[in-house]
Order: sequence, then C-alpha cells, then structure tokens
Amino acid sequence: MPDDTTHTTFSSLITEAVTEADVAHVAARGLWAPDGTADPDAVRLGQTLAAAMEPEGRTDLLTDELAELVGQVRGIALPLVTTIEAHDGIGLSAFTLRQLTPGPHPLVVLPAGWSPFGWAPFLYAYLTLALKGYHVIAYTPRGLGLKGLPSTSQGFIDVAGPNDWADGSAVVDYAVERFGPTAIGFLGESYGSGISQLVAAHDERVAAVVALSTWGDLATALHDNGVRHLAAVNALLGLTGGTVEEKFDARNRAILAAFLNGQDMDRVVAWGKLRAPRSYLDRTNDHGTPTFLSHTWHESLFPANQVVESFEALTVPKRLNMWIGDHAAPEGPGLLAPPARPGDVNLPMQEAYAWLDHHLKGERNGVEDWPAVSNQVMFTYRTVRLRDPETGRPTAEHQIVEPALRESRARWSDVTTGTEPLVLTGGGGGAGGADGGLVPERDADGGGTAWQRSFIAGVDTAATAMDRIMETGRKEWAGSPKIYDTRKIDRTHALVWTSDPLTSAGGAGSARGAGSVSGAGSVGGAVARRIRGIPVLRLTVRSTTHAVSLFAHLFDVAQDETARIITHEPLNVEGLGPGEAREVEWRLQAAAYDLAEGHRLMLVIDSKDPLYGDVSEVWTQTVVVAPARLELPLG
Repeated sequence: MPDDTTHTTFSSLITEAVTEADVAHVAARGLWAPDGTADPDAVRLGQTLAAAMEPEGRTDLLTDELAELVGQVRGIALPLVTTIEAHDGIGLSAFTLRQLTPGPHPLVVLPAGWSPFGWAPFLYAYLTLALKGYHVIAYTPRGLGLKGLPSTSQGFIDVAGPNDWADGSAVVDYAVERFGPTAIGFLGESYGSGISQLVAAHDERVAAVVALSTWGDLATALHDNGVRHLAAVNALLGLTGGTVEEKFDARNRAILAAFLNGQDMDRVVAWGKLRAPRSYLDRTNDHGTPTFLSHTWHESLFPANQVVESFEALTVPKRLNMWIGDHAAPEGPGLLAPPARPGDVNLPMQEAYAWLDHHLKGERNGVEDWPAVSNQVMFTYRTVRLRDPETGRPTAEHQIVEPALRESRARWSDVTTGTEPLVLTGGGGGAGGADGGLVPERDADGGGTAWQRSFIAGVDTAATAMDRIMETGRKEWAGSPKIYDTRKIDRTHALVWTSDPLTSAGGAGSARGAGSVSGAGSVGGAVARRIRGIPVLRLTVRSTTHAVSLFAHLFDVAQDETARIITHEPLNVEGLGPGEAREVEWRLQAAAYDLAEGHRLMLVIDSKDPLYGDVSEVWTQTVVVAPARLELPLG
C-alpha cells in the first residue's frame, strides 16, 4: 500500500504572488487546461489561499479581494489542515473550518474531485461557505494526490467504492464529535459528486446533497450500447498523482485492465453498478434526502442520459439543472475564484448554495418554489466576437453578452411534449442530392421505398463529437461552440442524411444566436424545431464482417454548410452472421436545442470517434438499408 503522507505545508511551496490577471484567467477557464491537465494558475490560486489560511499565513501574495476574504473568514472560523482516520486506518487529508461564533451552524462536507491536487484548488468555495455560516470539511478521497502535498490522502483509490462510502461516514463522525453541526450536507463536483450521492444513500445523517457534473450510473457512463468510453477513462488515469500500480490495488487494476482491453465486460459492468448512486435510490428515497443535480448536455465523462434516468427515479425533493457545455465548465470557475467582472455571478454555484441554504438552514429563498427541472437551451446566448488586442482583428472566440435561455418544467417527462418521425431516404438530400434525405413521415410515402447505402468502415471523419474532452465544451459554455464544415465530411467513410430547410410551425417564436452558424451570436428569425429530449434512431444494418460500429451525430446546418452539433451517441453491433440484416435502435444523448428557420438537420453515421472504443475493421463495408427513421423529440 502506498504511503502518501504529507510532509510539507503550502506556505513552503508558494513563492509567487497571485495577480488580478491570474484570478481572471481562472474565473474564465476553471481548473482544466486545454490539454486536460490541471491549469497551473488554478492550482496555484487554491494553494496560495490554503497557505494564507495556515498559522502565520501570508496574505500579501493574494489580490486585495482575496486577502479581504481570508481576513473575514479568519475572523469567524478556525482553519485546520488535519488527517481524518478512515474505518481501516487510512489517513484522509482534510481541511476544516470550524465556526467560532454562536450557532446554530450546519456543516457542508466536500469530497474533492478527481485530481492530483486533492482538496486544495477549491479553497475559494470553502471560504465562501464559511462566510455563509457553515462549518466546512473538505477532504481528498483515499489514494488521490501527489506525494508530498498536504492535500494528498493515503491508501489506494477505490473509485467511489464501499471504502469511499465508509470514508464519508468517518468524516461525518469526525464532524459530529468536534463541531456538533445542526445539519449535514454534502457538496461535490465530478468524482466528489458521485461519492456525495453514495455516502448519502448509505448514511441517513446526510440531510442534503449537491452533485455537480455527476453520474447516476457509473456502469452506463463507462460502457453503453456495447461501446467503451475509452478517452474518458484514459484521461482520468492520468490525473491520479501516480501510476496505476501505485494508485490502485490488484482488484481494481484488474478491472481497469479488463475495461481497457474490452474483456470480461460483464464483470466491469457489475463493478460500475456497485458504484452507481442509481443502484441505491431506494435508500435515498427512503431517507428523503433532497438532491440537487447539475450537469451538461455535451458531457464527455458522464453522458447526460444516465443522469436524467437516475433523476427521474428520485422521489425526494430534487432539482436537475442542465447547462450548455461539458464536464465542470459551468460550475468549475465558481468553485475556484470570484467572478472576473464586478457584478457577475456564477449562476450554477449560486443555485447550488441556495439549495443548501434552504435544506440545511431552513431559509425561504425561493428554492421551495423551484420547478424540478431547468434546461438551458443550447447556443441561444447572444455573443460578440472578440478581437486580438494587438492587431485589432476579429478572432474565432466570442464573449457572451446576454445569457442563454432557460426553460423550467415540473418534471423531466414534461420536457418532451411530442415527437416528429423523420424517415431516412436513399437520396435527395444534401451534397447535390448525393446524401440521403430526412423527410417527415407524412411526406415520405409511408417510408416504404426500398434503398440501401454503404460506406467503408474503420476510418474516422470530420464528424466527431468534440475536439478535446472538456475543452470543446468549455468553449461552448463561454460562447464559442465548435463549428463544423459539413463539406469536409468524407462520404466514402460516412453516410449522411439531410433534411430540407425547415420552417416554423404554429408560430414557434424567435431564435437567438441562430443565423449563420459561423457567425455565432447573430440574431436569427423563427424557430423551426424546438428539440427537447432524447432522439431515438432506428435502422437496419449489415456488414461484410461480423461486427460494426455506428457513430450517430446530429447537426444543425446553416445556409453556408457550416454546422453545430446537437447530440450524438455510438452503438456497437456484434455477432452479425454472413449477409445478416439486423434491426437496431438506440437513443442519442438528451438535448435542448432551437433549430432556426431555414436551417437543416443533418444525421451523420460513421464508424469511429476519438472518444470511444469501436469494433470497426478497416476497409470493410457497412450497409444501411430501409426502413430507417429518426424520432425527433419536440417540446
């Protein structure tokens, strides 16, 4: 067992001052750099705040605003970096803030996310909670962290397994004994969010949960429709603070090896189900634990559908916020730093804190009247194009000047109010008629026309879900969604179906940011389709080999042939017999998207995507035959 006991203080590590520019950078970007590693400025900001909270800590290395925050918290709460002993003797690194003023004071426990820096980057959130009157305990889950850092915990990573549930309860025991809180809530992002839900399911002392960028079913998040989410797991394995051999015990190393090699997947799925909050919803519902979930449409680590399904099965007071972007993009900056511009707020975190204030402190702050579901509609924000400060020329980046629309519903089932069946045809679509068409069923002669279309598998195309995990979605959240040139999608290695330009029906209203896709932020006209919910794709496939991968991408295509992605989802089909034509059906990821009048829907199916494992064989032929249809959810 690796012994990662800390031997240094943060004060001994910090020599460089945090500037206003550093804070603005972190407030804009969050924790993650473009390459998927932790951003050095974000790490340094958190560690400098941690150093300032140590005995004789320096505030002169902080901005005036942050130095004032440290002073305020020091006046009301006692900080401590400590080690909490787990049930099996493992030492969990923790940072605590114990309120010094007369109570009552509830407690918020924050298991850190999956990073080599443990609890330290998120000091700003802990100080914010302390100012709101909470006792605070932040801790690094077992096994995570770089050797030598005060924020590193001992032991092996259990990947939100039973040891992590027990650790959460050990932290609660520690708090009850030393703080005497009036109520206990858990707040976590990413890895910490799954642990928060699981601890609450197994410990009825937890009175409220906030789970940000979370999962409901870890098995489905890692492996769905026969497809392994390889890029997500590989990214996470690089962020533990050590090698696989150092950070995981033999049993979990065997599971990881099986997953990465695509072997014994039934055992991998069972391992994931054990770590799925959805597996214990009967406990959560029996406890009545108010649960707040915050997630993104284009989530690359924990896809949206499994969170929606878990949310639907909750019978407790609950809230689901769905945002534009990818993992941690909406709330991440608000956990790390104050807003970059005076007067700005991080709305995802503001609502998360309001949930805790209502359920732990009893505040009547409007939460009691919240509808259960709030969906941000993709790319309906207004933006302006940024200019290069040196040349004055427009850049590819945009800045949001008016936020995207949000829609509230009493329950998830109210998000979709109807469906539009679109029949896939053998021709008559885009690319001069060479593509297939997406035709409303009422106009498709019953969809009975026989056709078949084929592509050469095993080669990726320009139709990809994203350029980089988290980074593409971060840009979406900031106002600059990825722009695709649909003319560059190689039809040799993909099949494409395109609708005619769509028109509004029944006075659908106006769309914002829906003109030429390449001119994101321009004001469009009416909305042709309000896509709301989970699209379903049905088709018949055969192959010259025994297995095929089908990667479905749904795009919004403007008049200039540029596009933005609405949603996607892969499917692996295995065990095909010679000449066998198999009917398949799968659900794409949920979406809330306004398609502007005059734009077209485009469905692209190819055989590879950098996010996923596939079963494609190079230079084999995949054939799609009629009948085929796309059920488009509307609301």
